Amino acid sequence: MIIDWKDLSPELFLEQYWQKKPLLIKGAFANFIDPVAPDELAGLAMEDMIESRIVQHRDNKWHVDHGPFDDFESYGDNQWTLLVQAVNHWFEDVDSLISPFRFIPNWRIDDVMVSFSTPGGGVGAHVDQYDVFIIQGSGKRQWRVGKPDSTLQTLVPHPDLKQVSAFESCIDVTTEAGDLLYIPPHHPHDGIAIDNAMNYSVGFQAPNPQELIGGLADYMLDEDIYAKRIDDSQRLATSQPELFSDRDLQLLKQQMQNVLDNDDVMENFLGQLLTSVHHALDVGLPEQPISIEEIPDIIEQIIEDDGALEPVLGFKTLLIEQRKLFINGERFTIYEDTLDLALALANKQHLNSELLKSALSNLKNLELLTRVINIGLWQLA
Repeated sequence: MIIDWKDLSPELFLEQYWQKKPLLIKGAFANFIDPVAPDELAGLAMEDMIESRIVQHRDNKWHVDHGPFDDFESYGDNQWTLLVQAVNHWFEDVDSLISPFRFIPNWRIDDVMVSFSTPGGGVGAHVDQYDVFIIQGSGKRQWRVGKPDSTLQTLVPHPDLKQVSAFESCIDVTTEAGDLLYIPPHHPHDGIAIDNAMNYSVGFQAPNPQELIGGLADYMLDEDIYAKRIDDSQRLATSQPELFSDRDLQLLKQQMQNVLDNDDVMENFLGQLLTSVHHALDVGLPEQPISIEEIPDIIEQIIEDDGALEPVLGFKTLLIEQRKLFINGERFTIYEDTLDLALALANKQHLNSELLKSALSNLKNLELLTRVINIGLWQLA
C-alpha cells in the first residue's frame, strides 16, 4: 500500500502537520478494499483474549458493553459501533495497513483498531492523547475535527466513556473508501456513520512521564540495580535540623540524574518498555523448549523442505545502533557475525532457507534462533 500524498510527502507531512494540525487526504488509497470483513471482526470480538467494546447511543443515552460478545442482533440496525483493538495482531492484511506509515519509527506504533458502525453509530465527541491515522473502509462517515481548546468541558455520559462538549470544527467532511484522516493529540473530533461503515485507526503513542519514571523504578527493582544508599560523607553540622537545604535537594537529584546518565541502563530499560505489547499475540510456543543442540537439525529440515520461519503478527522490535536488539520486551546482544540475522529479525522478515543456511555455521546465530523460536515469535511457515 502506498499513500497518494497529493502535493505533500512524508517529510512535508512531518514538518507541517505531525502533532500540529489535522489533515484530510481524499482518495489517499486508490481502490481501497476492506482487509477484514464485518463478520470476521465480530468473530474476533467473541474471543476472550481480545479487547473489544460496543458503544450504543439510543434515546439520548449512551451505553458501553465490553466483550467477549456472543450476540449482536440485539443491538438492532443502527446507532451502535463495535470497536476491536489490535486487529493487526490477527489479520495479516490489517497489519499491512501500518506499512504506509513506516516513515515514523516502530517504537511509536501502538496498534490498528478496527471499528464497524451501523448508521448513526459513533462514540461521541472526544479528545485523544495520541496520534491517529483513520482510513475509511466501506461505507461513509461524517467527520468533524476541531482545534485544541482548553475551555471544552469533559463529559462522562457513561463510566466507560469520556467525551467533550460541543466544539467548532476546522474539518467537516464525509469520508469514503480510501480517504485518510490524520488527527493529532488534543484535537476534539467526532465521527458518525452515515451507513454501515468500516474504519481502520492506525494509532501512534509514546509513554508519558508517569509511565517512564514508574517503569524505570520497576526495571531497577527487577534488575536489582542502584540499590546502594546515597553517599552523604560530606555532611556538615546544622543548627536547623528541620531544614531541607538546597544542598540536600541537589544531592538527591544527582542520584536520580546518575541513573538517567547511564546510557546502558536507559537503553536496556527503554528497549524493554518500548517493545512490550499490551494486547494478546498469536504466539505458538513449542510443546517443549528447543535446546541449542536440537536447533541445527530443525534448521536443516526446514532448508531441505525449502521452508521458512515466519514471524507472528503484531510484536514490536527496536534496534539500537546495531549493538542491541529488543524483541517483544526481550534484549538480544548483536555481534558482528550475527548482524545479518539480527537485522532480519529487527525487520520481522520471513527467515527463508537461504538466510537460515548462512546462520547454521555460527553458534551465536543458532542461539539467537533458539530464543526467538522458544518465545513463539517465529514459527514454521
